[in-house]
Amino acid sequence: MRDSTKTKTLFILFFSIAALFTSCENDIEKVKSLTRKKNSPAISSRNSEIFISDSAQIKIKLKAPQIDYYEGDEPYQEFVKGIDVSFFEDGKGLTSRITANYAIHKQNSKIMEAKGNVVVINEKGDKLNTEHLIWEEEGDKISSDAFVKITTANEILMGEGLESNQSFTKYRIKKIRGTIPI
Repeated sequence: MRDSTKTKTLFILFFSIAALFTSCENDIEKVKSLTRKKNSPAISSRNSEIFISDSAQIKIKLKAPQIDYYEGDEPYQEFVKGIDVSFFEDGKGLTSRITANYAIHKQNSKIMEAKGNVVVINEKGDKLNTEHLIWEEEGDKISSDAFVKITTANEILMGEGLESNQSFTKYRIKKIRGTIPI
């Protein structure tokens, strides 16, 4: 009886080890998917300055303390510690500037969304304050559906929502709440 139990144990141990070695497969993509954190950036950069130019003329200068690049079907860049974007035109120099506490740039749709203490200043010194702003790269347009406050040399305008060109020289407040002469 004792030999029978020993034989069964050895038999089970042998087949368990054989099954273990025949079932082992190390597919590198499976290993990566198991060890990769969900929604972690593919690349992360610190204290970045990016220049976008056309025909050797700087069009956009972007500064950010941190940029996280995400890949996939809908690639995007996230600016979790804020952003500072300056726009330039040939012959004019700096035309406008956008700063915000947070921003996300969706690469496929070419839309940047800025949130938290968003400030836009144009070449005349007009200043827009809001908590949410959308910049459409291809339409040369910025817009917001949030509360906006525009301070010019002569007045302070307040309202809900705004549509403007990228240089913030032609704008329209959707629902004006008030105007205060300065």
